[in-house]
Amino acid sequence: MGAGFNRITVIEALADSLVQAATKHSDAVAAPCAVLWTDPKSNWRPLLPRLRELVPSIFSFGDYSPDTQQGPAIWIRAALDGTESKLSVPVLYLPGVSINDLRAGKDCSNSLKPLVELQYRGTVWKQKNGKDWTVVAFLVSKDIGLRLNLGRDERTRDALHNAIAELGPRRVEELCGQRLEAAYFHGLLCPDLFKDCILWLNDPVKIKHEFSSNKWLAFRELCRRELAFDPDKDGELSGAEHMGGRRGPWAQVWVRFAEAPHLYPNIDDLLRRARPNGVLPPSPPSWPQTNEEQETNLRTSLSRLPATSAKECRDEIIALERSHSPRRHWVWAKLGQAPLANAVGQLARLAQCTAVKLGGDSIATMARLYEGSAWEADESAISALAAVSSLEDERVVTAVIKLIYAPWLQAAAEHFQQLVENDPLPRDQAQMELQDGEILLFADALRFDIAKLLIRRGETKGWNADLKTRWAGLPTVTATAKCTVSPIAKQIAGGTLSIEFQPNVAETNKPLTTDRFRRLLGQHGVDYIPKKETGNPQGRGWTEYGELDNSGHHSDGIQFASRIQTEITRLIGRIEELFEAGWQIIRVVTDHGWLWLPSGLPKTSLPKYITESQWSRCATIKGYPVLDVPTVPWHWNESEYVAVAPGISCFRAGHQYSHGGVSLQECLIPIITITNKRPSAAASVSIESLYWRGLRCYVELDSAPSGLVVQLRTKVQDVSSAISPAKPVNESGRVSLLVSDDDHEGQSATAVILDMQGRVITRKPTIVGGDE
Repeated sequence: MGAGFNRITVIEALADSLVQAATKHSDAVAAPCAVLWTDPKSNWRPLLPRLRELVPSIFSFGDYSPDTQQGPAIWIRAALDGTESKLSVPVLYLPGVSINDLRAGKDCSNSLKPLVELQYRGTVWKQKNGKDWTVVAFLVSKDIGLRLNLGRDERTRDALHNAIAELGPRRVEELCGQRLEAAYFHGLLCPDLFKDCILWLNDPVKIKHEFSSNKWLAFRELCRRELAFDPDKDGELSGAEHMGGRRGPWAQVWVRFAEAPHLYPNIDDLLRRARPNGVLPPSPPSWPQTNEEQETNLRTSLSRLPATSAKECRDEIIALERSHSPRRHWVWAKLGQAPLANAVGQLARLAQCTAVKLGGDSIATMARLYEGSAWEADESAISALAAVSSLEDERVVTAVIKLIYAPWLQAAAEHFQQLVENDPLPRDQAQMELQDGEILLFADALRFDIAKLLIRRGETKGWNADLKTRWAGLPTVTATAKCTVSPIAKQIAGGTLSIEFQPNVAETNKPLTTDRFRRLLGQHGVDYIPKKETGNPQGRGWTEYGELDNSGHHSDGIQFASRIQTEITRLIGRIEELFEAGWQIIRVVTDHGWLWLPSGLPKTSLPKYITESQWSRCATIKGYPVLDVPTVPWHWNESEYVAVAPGISCFRAGHQYSHGGVSLQECLIPIITITNKRPSAAASVSIESLYWRGLRCYVELDSAPSGLVVQLRTKVQDVSSAISPAKPVNESGRVSLLVSDDDHEGQSATAVILDMQGRVITRKPTIVGGDE
């Protein structure tokens, strides 16, 4: 055969051989009426559906099924008569029939007799020696076969027959040059033994039912060969014990489980039942009980810390972190079963941050220290509580936070208040101004540490973000402070301090209501843009988003700590939406920060008879009484004074979250400027072609700008929906992507082209494995 022969598949070679058998011989009077294809053991039958795509004129002997061109002898004779005028010679597949059966003539079975005479008017596809073309003979024959190096033992032959359907699409060149034995053919049916093993362990009954009989036989053979284990005889408990022990090839089974443990929900319970008795410490981390025992030990250790001093507590937390940090990489942490191992990492960070008091000889110095690293104390305290979920763990973590965080927070607030008493916060800061294409996104109560989190998350999206700070208006409540970061601050004035801390419109001296605020924005050339709209990106805009402050006032403990990440995700989504609409610069601003202590902020009493209104951290006062609490001038009228709670205390009991007072966390507010990177030359690229070979997708672009990558996703903008790795485009503009999970075959997907910032610049929908 020619060199091009090796580039065809096994089933294409079979089709060619059958067609060649129908070719008129030079010494023949007429072309054969049919090609008779005998198959005594029906080993070729699994290839028939695909073979018909290449040779449509195949008829098969068997029970009546005209849709598949199959029927008894009489029906076949009638069907063959109808093909006489056609150019292609029909092929008659005879499963369970040998050449000798045809030669028996009148002695053959009655069901076959109507076809016997066709061997004289037609031709039989047979070897040169006159024997039937068996699968083995065709693969190894040096005459018109494939000349493959095939093992001749019985196990190899049985494995070949079981996997013939999977062998059919293989290219001949892939098979040449290697010894084909049983293990190879089993591997065609079970190309990923370790994954199949995990699937079976997770649900033995279901998987055995879903596997074909041939695949199950191959799976068993491979398990016996590669894992020294028989699924039928040894059972899933024995398999789980082997996997948990992670010895020899079973370590690879564990690796496949550990890659995505959430896909196998029953493995946890199976490992619990399979753990051998008498496992001595250190017990392998494979067993869920090992992790639970260490979680219990850590919980006990943490629960003892509130009885120690703050220094002893910090030292012990650092030691516990060293012991338990490896567990954050265990499977059980991925499954959410190691909350305290996650929490102790944040507590260790908190211990380091709060080991030294936050000082400074001026508010500016104190602000620089806070912006440098001290803000991490606030973030780590929240993150520590967000890591746990049970009430028991919440109580343990809350007690530790109270011991080491509360004194640091209190000392910082007291020092800051002393500095502010001598050096008041500036009231004449620059007004926010906008240019065309810029929008102010007001996010209520976006504290500095949460702004840091927002930027960190945004960096993964290629944001170009600049963070600056300014001082909030006092008191740090929305009515006073929100308009100080607006483009209309100069149109606002203060008269007599109201119980709502609300300033007035300077021109009319009327209270600054929401409607008047929005009207002033319009008069200043700034469009107010509702939450679900994107406005005119060529103009200037103000929009509001976020429920962070509302969550803080109405959520406690774990609930609030956990919701911060959700709020940040939503805020990022809103920013992305505005950029996609065409806005070039987004400035994220806020009105104030807040204090938070899950054990509860302390209470300071302020007599009600000297106050007109009393909020948690600030109050309006009557007349000019002598107070035992600090007072500060109102931002909008410095002749009006506001009483503020000392340190981190509140005038009302029962608050974990509060603002309105004087502390760095409340007063130092972030201003984030995010620039929308304009489309690069890569934006004009397009997908020239996309095609599949099996589960490998080949993509070719019409050009190849540097830095582009391609990925297959089920949702265009959702990175987590990726079903292939992201691969860079080569210098020729080509890339191939492999979908490793065959469960996606036939599903809709999209090839997305990403620039260096991870933005989708073009896309093309497809069907995994090839479009219908």
